[in-house]
Amino acid sequence: MNCFRSSRRLVLALAGLSLAVLAAAPLHAADAPSVKIENFAFTPPVLTVKVGTTVTFENDDDIPHLVVASDASFRSKALDTGDTYALTFTKAGEYAYYCGLHPHMQGKITVAP
Repeated sequence: MNCFRSSRRLVLALAGLSLAVLAAAPLHAADAPSVKIENFAFTPPVLTVKVGTTVTFENDDDIPHLVVASDASFRSKALDTGDTYALTFTKAGEYAYYCGLHPHMQGKITVAP
C-alpha cells in the first residue's frame, strides 16, 4: 500500500508541475491573432485585440497583396504567396486597412486598452 501512495504522490506532483509550466508558458505563434489573405479578402475582416498584441497577416492567395493603413500609419511590403507581415499595436484605437493593390479588400482592427 505504501508503494501505491508513493506512486500517487509522484503522479500528483508531476501533474501539478505540468500545470505550472503550462500556465507560465508564453503564447506561441499559433496562439497569436492572425489575419489570412485569401480569395481577395481579409479573414476575419474585423478583429479586436488588446494593446501590445502582435497581429500577423498571411497571404494565402496566389497573387501579391499589400496591407496598408487607411491613415498611413503602417504599410507592408508586397506579400507573395505564403509571406507574412507582423504588426504590434501599441496604442488603443481603430485601425482601418486595405490592400494597396486591390483597394476593394478592406479590414479593421480595434485595439482595446
